[in-house]
Amino acid sequence: MAGRISDDDIALVRERSPIADVVGEHIQLRNAGGGNLKGLCPFHEEKTPSFNVTPARGYWYCFGCAEGGDVITFIRRLEHLSFGEAVERLANRAGIRLRYEQGGYVPGREQGERSRLIEAHRAAAEFYAAKLTDPEAAPGRRFLAERGFERADAERFGVGYAPAEWEALSRHLMGRGFTAAELVKGGLAKEGRRGPIDRFRGRLVWPIRDITGDVIGFGARKLNDAEEGPKYLNTPESPLYKKSEVLYGVDLAKREISKRSQAVIVEGYTDVMACHLAGVPTAVATCGTAFGAEHIKVLRRLLLDQSGSQGEVVFTFDGDAAGQKAALRAFADEQKFVTQTYVAVQPSGLDPCDLRVGHGDAAVRDLIASKEPLFAFAIRSVISRYDVSTNEGRLSALDAAAPIVAGIKDRALRQLYAVDLDRWLGFNNERFVMERIAEIAGTAARQTQPAGPRRVAELTDPGVRTEAEILKLAVQRPALLGARFDAIGTEAFTLPEHVALYKLISEAGGAATAEDGGRAWVDRLVAVAGEGLRGMVTRFAVEELRVDLATEERYAAAMLAALELVSVNRAIEQLKSRLERAGASESPEEYNRLFAELFELERQRRTLKERAAGS
Repeated sequence: MAGRISDDDIALVRERSPIADVVGEHIQLRNAGGGNLKGLCPFHEEKTPSFNVTPARGYWYCFGCAEGGDVITFIRRLEHLSFGEAVERLANRAGIRLRYEQGGYVPGREQGERSRLIEAHRAAAEFYAAKLTDPEAAPGRRFLAERGFERADAERFGVGYAPAEWEALSRHLMGRGFTAAELVKGGLAKEGRRGPIDRFRGRLVWPIRDITGDVIGFGARKLNDAEEGPKYLNTPESPLYKKSEVLYGVDLAKREISKRSQAVIVEGYTDVMACHLAGVPTAVATCGTAFGAEHIKVLRRLLLDQSGSQGEVVFTFDGDAAGQKAALRAFADEQKFVTQTYVAVQPSGLDPCDLRVGHGDAAVRDLIASKEPLFAFAIRSVISRYDVSTNEGRLSALDAAAPIVAGIKDRALRQLYAVDLDRWLGFNNERFVMERIAEIAGTAARQTQPAGPRRVAELTDPGVRTEAEILKLAVQRPALLGARFDAIGTEAFTLPEHVALYKLISEAGGAATAEDGGRAWVDRLVAVAGEGLRGMVTRFAVEELRVDLATEERYAAAMLAALELVSVNRAIEQLKSRLERAGASESPEEYNRLFAELFELERQRRTLKERAAGS
């Protein structure tokens, strides 16, 4: 095992790893004033940038998720690494050879797991690329040529060839000092009877890189359709490769995505190549999985440009039914973007690669330029299923499209699409269409939610449910809460009726004065309550608690901790505002004092969260 990295080398790594540069390789940063930079946090989903970097002090802090630290902490958190692995990764980036306190310089095979797997993948990519010129790779070169790609294009994208042998890559990498276990763990090989066997054989291979440019996996296409196995085969899940987070081409496209505030989503490796070569350098593709929430997070961080304006995401799909279905799946995630989302559909069903071969580079650029807003595409797709030449068909189409329009969060945009829907269906009666949309949306809401505004809020908001539970405890088992409940204050409650009931309990003497919560206590509450609160007191007195007698003390403590979190959270938010102001001043002492106070409050919050989790 490697020894402890020397303190001098750790300090050198920090010194030669400017935090703005390292963070800037992963998210788009813009000037926030006072020497600070700001961007969208890579650790939680947000629409307004709250991730701050202070280059002068070498620290980052997110005011949204309360994470913070130095450059090493950032890499650890982002890449899920140990401290030593993060230092090694930054050292490799800065060209620093680390020294270890036990045994001096450590050979490559003893470095961190991730570094070893990255090196193995880099060597594999070089091996595959070199094999593309071998005679046996002729089918692969022919495949590329038929799709309009030259040798220089293959070299640009690192395309290679996996020999049709059982152990060609494994022998090569093990000869370079990598172990069989490393090859299997990284997904480059599989366990065989006599050792590792290559995962990819007789296939054209594309290296898949992460946003920093490191090879983390491969996508491979078989060249003989008569052979067994899927047409495309990808690296399996590994410590490096998480398919739900990977976008092919993002390493090449990231700067243009940020510069142009545009990302183009295509369906395959050759489509990415075609787009980039045709003058659409913002193209990326998913790798063996549907476009999802984790891909959205990657793109949203890149789409924030220097002015903080919104960008656009363009999905390209075939014009057939499968392509429309894929686009409608994307519609379900559309409103997670801060962007404008579009669909570019090729009517004849050609993907960007085939379009480039048949009609040239300009046709690919024209396809992207002909994009249609995703909302409009989704609505039109639904309408196309009905015969709108009849009244019955138009009404059915309206009822089918209404939930899509009603689901648009932006009120102004929702109204504009209601007008468009009226025009597309030919009613020429905007008021009728809008009323029908409202009626359909209201029916859906009533079918999925119980009656009553308080009950709806209680079932959908975890915080409100906590309020209701602790008030129920205060009515039924006040001795479990005692003075801590009385000290919480009305600010901890959100619903007006909850605030009113808390005040009522205080007026009745508070939980600390009640004994066992029996009839006498409930009577006292009812006696003090006005007409509007008596029903709630009665209901809370008879409604079943969500805990048994054996664990009710722990449950009550957890509920108290959850409510006490409210006041701590409020103090944290207030301190964050002060800290942001202090960050732009010339008083480092005040900044450090506030920063320390913030971390103490965060410690209290973590403690309360742990107590709350005890329920």
